[in-house]
Amino acid sequence: MFLRVVVIGAGPVGIRLAEELLPLVAAGRVAVTVVGAEAADPYNRVLIGEYAVGDAAAAEELTLVTAEALPGVELRLSTRAERIDRETRHVVLSDGSTVAYDRLVLATGARPIVPELDGLHERGPDATGLDVRLTSGVCVLRDLSDAEQVRAVVQRGGRVVVLGAGVLGIELALLLAGAGAHPAVAHFGPIPMPRQLDRGSASVLSSTLAGAGVVLVPHTRAEGVIAREDDTGERRFRALVSADAKRIEGDLLVLSCGVRARTELAEDAGLRIGRGVLVDHALRSWTDPSIHAIGDCAHVADPAIHRHEKHVPGGPNGLVGPGWRQASWLAKSIGAELDGAEIAPFDEERPGVVVLKGERVDLASAGDVSADPFAPVPAGEDAPGIALWADPEHGTYVKMATREGVLTGFVAVGMPRTAAELSVLYLRGGELPADRSLLLRLEDADEALPASGREGTLCICNAVTIGQVEDAIADGCRSVAEVGGCTRAGTGCGGCRARIAELVEAHAGAPA
Repeated sequence: MFLRVVVIGAGPVGIRLAEELLPLVAAGRVAVTVVGAEAADPYNRVLIGEYAVGDAAAAEELTLVTAEALPGVELRLSTRAERIDRETRHVVLSDGSTVAYDRLVLATGARPIVPELDGLHERGPDATGLDVRLTSGVCVLRDLSDAEQVRAVVQRGGRVVVLGAGVLGIELALLLAGAGAHPAVAHFGPIPMPRQLDRGSASVLSSTLAGAGVVLVPHTRAEGVIAREDDTGERRFRALVSADAKRIEGDLLVLSCGVRARTELAEDAGLRIGRGVLVDHALRSWTDPSIHAIGDCAHVADPAIHRHEKHVPGGPNGLVGPGWRQASWLAKSIGAELDGAEIAPFDEERPGVVVLKGERVDLASAGDVSADPFAPVPAGEDAPGIALWADPEHGTYVKMATREGVLTGFVAVGMPRTAAELSVLYLRGGELPADRSLLLRLEDADEALPASGREGTLCICNAVTIGQVEDAIADGCRSVAEVGGCTRAGTGCGGCRARIAELVEAHAGAPA
């Protein structure tokens, strides 16, 4: 049996699938074609912020692969997929050619949400009609051209307005401040990162951000932008204007208002769409079993349960780690199909742990932490168990929510070792110790890690355990980069690199 696999999308998830299929390509059992719209070699979009502020390490690690690293795989870069012909199983490309498939994999990712603001769209859509061209001096930091705009402002220590205080907006602001720029984060609500934080943790984070040089502007209902002509006669962004007449001036506006799955191609092909392309637990489209979806464009749900529902619950995870695990599972599934076998269905994961990347900020959050430990409990309801520790003066805070002792949610600020252990317990569905204060003692550098240490997940993106990293160090890895090359740990969002460096120093006896 021989299969033609076409992957639409040359981002981190699409390229991971191509890498996982290389043994089948080498064996002559699969032909793989990857179609990517951008001209550059496939790069890790997760590191685009670090690259934008001039991080030399990020510039070196940005490129995922070159054509030479994917022997036998056909890379069709600078080419858009225009249409899927499901009847003939062909994809029509922007250069007029077509490519045939037996299995089509959509890894089209997500597009940034661009709010309706006066003066923002004066340049109109681009030639494809898919991506809005924004006023000069406004970007979404989604690709390399956006990164170059940010880099130019950072190099002269300019002022950057970030609209949106989600995880990505806060991470970018920290990077900008660390690189010598002057960031201001405008957001609609009262607290930053409202999906991940409660009011207490948000207050501690806000103080930490202020100390790092990040200005927060809450309660900002953005209504428009002010643009003025520059020396070349081009109209450029100068200020963001809010409904209450606030003016937040800057040299650049970065929109960080969330993302939405890229499903236009799938919709035009008649595939059913939820919050992404609806796929089952074999990652196959509900509509056409020869088409799969993975990553930020995939909405995994059981059609046997939800097929007749208008609004299917769930949606794309939004993190690179689950997308990579989907790619690895799908590659194994294709291999099993060629052998006439089956593997267990893809196990849809519980919401993952969100780790804020920032040199001067340690924050991790997972699950629901909204419960107020002092709120009255209605008759007949069981209140979640809440344990809370706060030391705002020193920038530390931890809140743990449990049901029958099992950790269901947590947030930790300024307590990296506690956060690491809570992450392990959360991902395992584990119980907290009866004495919750034991977890707080982990911040003591002399305190040994719990027995679960070696088996605990260190790199959430690539599901690499502490033990695997320690084994790589024992085998001779002497730097974070070398550990990443052996295990892939630290090659995703980069949030675990400080912990990897700590292990390298502890085991190898030399600075990482």
